[in-house]
Amino acid sequence: MTKRKKRAQKQQKNEITKGIFTVLESNRDQSFNYKQIAAKLDIKDTSSRNLLIKRLGQLKEKNRIEEVERGKYKAIKSQNYYEGVVDMTGRNNAYVICDELDSDVFVPFNLLNKALHGDVVEVYVFPRRRSGKKLEGEITKIIERKKTAFVGIVQMQKNFAFVNPTDFKMYTDIFVPKNKIGDAQHGEKVIVEIQDWPKNADSPYGKIVKVLGVPGEHDTEIHAILAEYGLPYSFPEEVEHYANKLDTSITEEEIAKRRDMRDVPTFTIDPKDAKDFDDALSFQILEDGNFEVGIHIADVSHYVTPDSILDEEAYNRATSVYLVDRVVPMLPEILSNNACSLRPNEEKYTFSAVFKMNKDAQVLDQWFGRTVTYSDRRFAYEEAQAMIENENNIVPEDVSLTGNTYEVEQHISDAIITLDKMAKLMRARRLAAGAISFDKVEVKFQLNDKNEPIGVYFKTAKDANKLIEEFMLLANKKVAEFIGKQKKTFVYRVHDEPDEEKLMLLQGVISKFGYGINMKSKKTITSSLNSLLEDVQGRKEQNLVDTLTIRTMSKAIYTTDNIGHYGLGFDYYTHFTSPIRRYPDVMVHRLLQHYLDKGASVSEEKFEEKCKHSSSMEYLATSAERDSIKYMQIKFMEGRYDEEFLGVISGVTEWGIYVELVENKCEGMIRTRDIKDDYYVFDEKQYALVGEVTKNTYQLGDEVFVKLKSTDLVKRHLDFELTGKKVNS
Repeated sequence: MTKRKKRAQKQQKNEITKGIFTVLESNRDQSFNYKQIAAKLDIKDTSSRNLLIKRLGQLKEKNRIEEVERGKYKAIKSQNYYEGVVDMTGRNNAYVICDELDSDVFVPFNLLNKALHGDVVEVYVFPRRRSGKKLEGEITKIIERKKTAFVGIVQMQKNFAFVNPTDFKMYTDIFVPKNKIGDAQHGEKVIVEIQDWPKNADSPYGKIVKVLGVPGEHDTEIHAILAEYGLPYSFPEEVEHYANKLDTSITEEEIAKRRDMRDVPTFTIDPKDAKDFDDALSFQILEDGNFEVGIHIADVSHYVTPDSILDEEAYNRATSVYLVDRVVPMLPEILSNNACSLRPNEEKYTFSAVFKMNKDAQVLDQWFGRTVTYSDRRFAYEEAQAMIENENNIVPEDVSLTGNTYEVEQHISDAIITLDKMAKLMRARRLAAGAISFDKVEVKFQLNDKNEPIGVYFKTAKDANKLIEEFMLLANKKVAEFIGKQKKTFVYRVHDEPDEEKLMLLQGVISKFGYGINMKSKKTITSSLNSLLEDVQGRKEQNLVDTLTIRTMSKAIYTTDNIGHYGLGFDYYTHFTSPIRRYPDVMVHRLLQHYLDKGASVSEEKFEEKCKHSSSMEYLATSAERDSIKYMQIKFMEGRYDEEFLGVISGVTEWGIYVELVENKCEGMIRTRDIKDDYYVFDEKQYALVGEVTKNTYQLGDEVFVKLKSTDLVKRHLDFELTGKKVNS
């Protein structure tokens, strides 16, 4: 045999061996016989087929593949393969986050193999060459795409188009053939759906499924925010039709199945612009001098029945989304603003937690169940607050809310005063027991009739807000406690303890302002965090410190695994009080009724999956809400180039410093390269940029003066230029 022929045979053997591994590794969960492998490798001649059969036998003997049944082969799973989620970095490399590993796996761009941010993937982890070196790997399989639809700008060519995604974590444009462009025009913002990604193509192939409009226009950008997170902004026709066909009347037959509380004075307290009222309070003084307090929640589960088209839509959404200029509801309007909204002077089906309480706000007895209620009065927070502030601090002892001595208006006025006193006692006990007192300032906008921001104001919680909050917390806590102590599967809202490393970083920042955290024990940490949050009230650094303190906290999630709620200081906690806008509350209502009816414990696995989905959708909704605020802040700042603003450094990175303006809480960036008086280097430990020559520092929490450099509505980004650093005397 000639050398050339030997070389050719060796090459053929190598190619077939490589082909076998390609087929088996690409389909690791399946087994194949030689005919199936030959078909995938396009082997048709007898000689090559015989060599394939021979190689399969040899590889099996060497334990490089396994024969799972006669003549059927499968890849042997290496211990170096893991499942995880892709997290793209700003430089188009990625980390894969794997539950089984202690650290994330770094994957360079050239080994992503078409994986995108958020995808669930299989990653092969390279053996470590030396101790301490970070884990590196290659993505070998895409198990599940996080999303296939992207928002982007159309770049038209003669016979095709590219869509450039606005998501900075999407590293490739999307090719769109001419017949899939639709009505889109050059430069428009669109939603494009990836349909294929050919093996040798640099870009995925897609189809434009929706034209959002001209970039920078208000509705275009708001719809783009929703689309970026995969959130809908309208209901499918069939869902609207189903909801509109529901019987929303109050019938004697249904009332007979419920506790009738229509004669008990009941009221709602909500924001003045609220349209859905999903909670109400009732109050009456009992013959023994104690109080009966009812927390009444819209009985959404009466209308949204399991496995219906309406239930499926509500579950998929999982939450209402509150953007600056609109609400995207979880339920159609017929329910959210009508049938399930506890509007004044209307009878409604409710699910209630009714407590017998004493004047010290201690619970003596409790009852849970379905009710029918009548809301006598609707208050805005401002109205209730005025009543509380004008009260002369004496609770009339002869008030009888069970009789008709006083008009309902007077009854409710007295009730609000009493409930406020009780709420303050409950709050004080909660904080003393270890709850964290977060009263973060909310940024709100005054909008004109075109939804353009004409002013910014800050919203803080007052007594009326805290009154409602305390009684909602009470209902949530007691419902969770009632089921939790029965050891039955339930939906909890849990919050883990803060991360110690993050607390140390917070300590470093707040020490600049003269504050500190006592890290001696869980109790001292909680106590000093509460002192910190109280001490910064009304100061320039309040929003920064509030934000950084929240960042040290773990994220609250829904789960069937109850670990308690650190932030509230509760051993048991759930969400029972807002089923119009949160799907977990609907699940809680169903489970509570099921257990009140003596039902057996339900499948934990099934509800854990629903909890994970609800937590995930809550995160997306919160992100969209944050983006809409950012968009409005940028719109509000447009054109203000001649003004100088005082700001606080709210973030420091190697590429620049983020500054939050004291006047309106708008945040923008000063790029490192634009600070001209020195060459600045990022010091990670100090959270600062440090000048190499001058040693001048720009550190988290420093006050600086800035001017507006540029605004970008499409990217939702503000650029500032530094004009000076405030020197504190």
